[in-house]
Amino acid sequence: MKIADKFTLSRIILSPFFFALYFLPTWTNFPAVVSVCIIIPLLAFMEFTDFLDGLFARKMNAVSDFGKLFDPFADVLVHLTTFCCFVISGYMPGLIFMLILYREFGMNFVRLMAVKKGVAIGARKGGKFKTVLYVVTTFYCLAVESCARLGIDISVAATGLDVCRLALFGLCLCAAYGSFFDYLIHFGSLLRDKNQ
Repeated sequence: MKIADKFTLSRIILSPFFFALYFLPTWTNFPAVVSVCIIIPLLAFMEFTDFLDGLFARKMNAVSDFGKLFDPFADVLVHLTTFCCFVISGYMPGLIFMLILYREFGMNFVRLMAVKKGVAIGARKGGKFKTVLYVVTTFYCLAVESCARLGIDISVAATGLDVCRLALFGLCLCAAYGSFFDYLIHFGSLLRDKNQ
């Protein structure tokens, strides 16, 4: 396995650990303060590996069709895992989560159909922008949750924080479907059955 793919694999392996560590203080007597010291660096590392796998793939001239499929799969797994945490914690509206989930499954179908036609769909600018919004929103919610776990009173700014949180999730939803339609426009021909 190439170095770039190993970085990608690390995100897949660490995603369930993030989920478990996020809820560990709820399920057990694990100190909430300690959990903050673990989950923030863990998420930062997972997101950093997304940068590293692309960097090493280009630097070592190891860009492959496998990597073009493996990398977005790992990204989706990380972001759906964190979003699931935020739905359960009450930060993310369930409707937005479900719509994003449908989008990601739809995109996965498009990629599978493309592979059937011998095409590996790489990331487009819209997809990259969507990912950046996902990351920003994830760290924003994690920062708010961390304040609660550390006993930092942010109730004075609660209304403003809630508006910002909902706005970010709304932007994530718009970017998700905007990029999805962009992929459909550019690769929609791959979904047509020539035998029909």
